[in-house]
Amino acid sequence: MQQALIVIGFLILAIALRTARRSCMRKIGALLFLVTSFLLFYFVSGSILIGLLGGALWFFLPWIELLTRIRRMRLPVENRLRRTEPPNPSFFPNAVEAAAAMDEAGFDHVTDCGWEWAGMQQYFRLFWHPEERAVAAVCLCEHSNVAFAFISIASRGCDGRLWRTTNFPFSPMLRFAPGVSWNHVPCEKSCFHQILADHRGYLRKMNVASDDLRIPDPDTLEADIEREMREQVAHNLEAGIIRPDGAAHFRYSRRGLFFLWGQFIKDMVRLC
Repeated sequence: MQQALIVIGFLILAIALRTARRSCMRKIGALLFLVTSFLLFYFVSGSILIGLLGGALWFFLPWIELLTRIRRMRLPVENRLRRTEPPNPSFFPNAVEAAAAMDEAGFDHVTDCGWEWAGMQQYFRLFWHPEERAVAAVCLCEHSNVAFAFISIASRGCDGRLWRTTNFPFSPMLRFAPGVSWNHVPCEKSCFHQILADHRGYLRKMNVASDDLRIPDPDTLEADIEREMREQVAHNLEAGIIRPDGAAHFRYSRRGLFFLWGQFIKDMVRLC
């Protein structure tokens, strides 16, 4: 009975900490879930090794989705954006505020477009700023009943390199193509002005001067996104992360499933 009460006590404390507002308290709560799992398996088996394995089971949970939905997923090699009306603002979190902030910063709206990717509907509102030499986007991703939005700011060098700053909340599902660099800011940072300041600081950190950047062409923004995706798919095919499935589709290889597992573990640690 004492051991059961200890496990229940740790479980209640972990749940309580997970509801806290401060990130550090939520992370402690996640750690206590691991401790609770360890104690449960240790008390039942009497073995420290089995207790450690019980705590480690949390890190193997992503394999349920990897071996079911993702292993069977077929994705297009050539994905095309289509013009579309923006979703209802009530389903597009922070879109109105982000678009207003982009307008305040001097970015001009270019187009609204979207595509389906990995079973998810993605919508983009694209903006550009010739003086900043940057393209900004506020994006909405919808999958089943789950939706989230993020902001992206990208600058392309005259040599073709791409620097992007984004508050995208998850790790990417494919490796970046050569010449593409991401500055991943916390997803809690949703103010466009702050993200723009981070992007400017990132370019300075990478020793990229304004004269080294290409002025975007608003007429080719959609084609640029499609080309970037094709280059990323080609790079991952070459790296063995994905493999062809017919002439027009690909799926994740065994190596790709382990790559995604590592990405899931990163998100579990970063977002807990």
